[in-house]
Amino acid sequence: MGISYKEIGLVNTRDLFAKAMKGGYAVPAFNFNNLEQLQSIIQACSEVASPVILQVSKGARQYANATLLKHLAQGAVAFSKELTKGKGIPIALHLDHGDCLDLVKDCIAFGFSSVMIDGSHLPYEENVKTTKAVVDYAHQFDVTVEGELGVLAGVEDEVSAEHHTYTRPEEVVDFTKRTTVDSLAISIGTSHGAYKFKPGQKAEIRLDILHEIEKRIPGYPIVLHGASSVPQDLVVKMRQYGGKMDDAIGIGEDQVREAARSAVCKVNIDSDGRLAMTAAIREVFAKKPEEFDPRKYLGPAREALKELYKRKCTEVLGSAGHAWD
Repeated sequence: MGISYKEIGLVNTRDLFAKAMKGGYAVPAFNFNNLEQLQSIIQACSEVASPVILQVSKGARQYANATLLKHLAQGAVAFSKELTKGKGIPIALHLDHGDCLDLVKDCIAFGFSSVMIDGSHLPYEENVKTTKAVVDYAHQFDVTVEGELGVLAGVEDEVSAEHHTYTRPEEVVDFTKRTTVDSLAISIGTSHGAYKFKPGQKAEIRLDILHEIEKRIPGYPIVLHGASSVPQDLVVKMRQYGGKMDDAIGIGEDQVREAARSAVCKVNIDSDGRLAMTAAIREVFAKKPEEFDPRKYLGPAREALKELYKRKCTEVLGSAGHAWD
């Protein structure tokens, strides 16, 4: 066994979700790949006193390096304490869309406090078996596990699907009981990436399915993947400075807020962050083509991302002010 997440100063998601359900908000789960993204997340959540889940996909872990990620997570804990006069905000380190038990084992050995096993593409019984195996292993180390029922459309990193397969409410009781998974990601019309809906299509998610699932498994932590709103002001900015973002449409923030008031206690946001950073970088390159110091374009990108995430915590997820509940 490698290092425990508790030695790093991280928390798992069990207590985070219990408090979120009681308080009617959702904990932000922000994906990151590099230092600037991590700085933005910790600064934003520390400034508004929000708990946070740092999400790392399999591809992001390969990009950033597993050993460096462990130390970055430890640094994030120390950084949050520095920003909050010693208090520190609750921080979980989560594997996003884990695809096998071996990957889960490796992440746990490197200090992850939470993992997702995504068996949603598998036949139902195989999904149950795979998820249960991960739960049995992870719980030995008090690491929490997220499973998934239903398939989200869209593309993000190594996860892709052409069409939605909505979560079937009649399956959730059996799945959660047999797997004893700690939280459940569901498919209700959210999708990965920046192109969630087509022009002219009503950008709505199936909150009716969510509410039916809540009735079937009351008090159970629900997760929304693919919940970026793709702010149109950022899309316009991308285009203004040379980016190509035709027909990029996301989830309405009002719908995400309604979901966050219910059993949804974790909301995944990645594409919005990518959009905010890239738009800021493009603006620097367009206005100052002579610039080649990475700090001069990554700095503004970091600031843009921080402001976006502060607003998400405050106005959309409702998590601001709940770090020390």
